Amino acid sequence: MTPSNAQITPQALQQIHESIITCERCPRLRDYCRGIGETKRRAYQDQTYWARPVPGFGDSRARILILGLAPGAHGANRTGRPFTGDGSGDFMYPVLHELGLASKPCAIDREDGLKLRHTWIASVVRCAPPGDKPLPQEIRNCATHLAAEIQSLPRVRVVVCLGKIAFDGYLAYLLHSGVIARKSEYSFAHGAQYLLPNGLHLLATYHPSLRNTNTGRLNRTMFTRVFLQARELAGFAD
Repeated sequence: MTPSNAQITPQALQQIHESIITCERCPRLRDYCRGIGETKRRAYQDQTYWARPVPGFGDSRARILILGLAPGAHGANRTGRPFTGDGSGDFMYPVLHELGLASKPCAIDREDGLKLRHTWIASVVRCAPPGDKPLPQEIRNCATHLAAEIQSLPRVRVVVCLGKIAFDGYLAYLLHSGVIARKSEYSFAHGAQYLLPNGLHLLATYHPSLRNTNTGRLNRTMFTRVFLQARELAGFAD
């Protein structure tokens, strides 16, 4: 992380977002996203898909960073904003709204007026991968985007990773930046919590994908409990 008193200008943040949006490092992912945007899902035939890498969004003064896996093929790959227009977002945003971290309980498109409070949402991979399974090299290719966005959020105190791939991606960032000496000391589990050497708190939850929420592997109570903990560790008053 950058020092807590660092100043990140809106222009610098915009440059980071432009570098994400214009990225062409992973031909397989770019071809897949463009193809999805051309064929579309029947329900969205009248919509123009974003079909580009998806930057993070939220409050630039965020104290909580939420990290997901990657854009959904017909969610963020369509709308251009993380967890917007898909089942994962339909599960997550009502919880964030209930806890005062989002201005609205639903996310429809990037022009719907939704604002995040004290929170930033990003992902370890910025293009929708086939089968929700990015290749290891594709995760590595995206690591510089993740690092740049993390470093543009100097006030973050808590990082909540949604799923093991996001958790492992954040550990790779911590290792590369010298915050931790080895990843083996940190194991993914729902509800896991770690105090990192730099003073930040790392929390983990199962990903709010439909395959987890529809099967009951993750329910709203479980998910809410993690974000209540994140709020407390970030220093929010009730």
